[in-house]
Amino acid sequence: MAGIISLLALAGLLQGCSAVKIFYNQLPDFAYWYLDAHLDFTESQSLNVRQALLKLQQWHRQTQLPAYIEALQKLQQQMPADMAPAQACTVFADVSHKLQAISAQVEPAMAALVPTLNARQLVQLEREFAKRNADYRSDFMEGSPKALRNKRFKQAVKRAEMLYGSLEDKQLTVLARRIDDSPFDATLSYAEKLRRQQDTLQTLRPLIAGQASPEKTQAMVRGLLERALQSPNPGYLSHFETMTQEACETWADLHNSATAAQRGKAGETLRRYEEDFRALHAQRS
Repeated sequence: MAGIISLLALAGLLQGCSAVKIFYNQLPDFAYWYLDAHLDFTESQSLNVRQALLKLQQWHRQTQLPAYIEALQKLQQQMPADMAPAQACTVFADVSHKLQAISAQVEPAMAALVPTLNARQLVQLEREFAKRNADYRSDFMEGSPKALRNKRFKQAVKRAEMLYGSLEDKQLTVLARRIDDSPFDATLSYAEKLRRQQDTLQTLRPLIAGQASPEKTQAMVRGLLERALQSPNPGYLSHFETMTQEACETWADLHNSATAAQRGKAGETLRRYEEDFRALHAQRS
């Protein structure tokens, strides 16, 4: 369930600029396929979920895209100058705020869906969790420390080049040092992933098939979404805050090592994102 929140919040940041409009306009379909893989919707559920996703996209287009546009304008203004970690952190804080807004919008639709679920669908959900857990272990936990480190380094380079273009040796050195010194704990992150999954299953079981009142269902769904956005596990929460701060510092270090041409490339990339979001916002229907 939390996956759709992230998808909607970060749609424009997951694809190259040329694909943003296509991706955003097809997002209700992508979100539906993602959810259907987890729950294997019935025919009536499919219709209701698709309608809810279209309504969610319309709300997002009309109320959230203007804030994205404003944020991109501010980032463009920052690109020519050096960046402090605190400036980078404002972007991460803004993403967190947007996730909370989307979570609040998702809540009523999710509360309406949950009572229509059945036991078979929870079994399907558990199976899908297991598949994704295997993928996570393969990506972040299985293999030699060197191989895992190199995979993370390649991912970091790919993300950076989406904004700045081709990196030079000095930027590659910055990223390599940050990866090597990172406190990232895959085991702790995996444990949090398992906690969220078990929280989801334990929350849903007494609510499916109309077992609970609408008021209780909505309250339980709200609590589940809140715990997905902010873990009740103090150890993981501390780790997440540490990793967020590290991400701020890494971006600042990377940006400050960028050449004038690379910063110009970043500004142009952000400008194209802004244009795409303006065009998407204008599509009111």
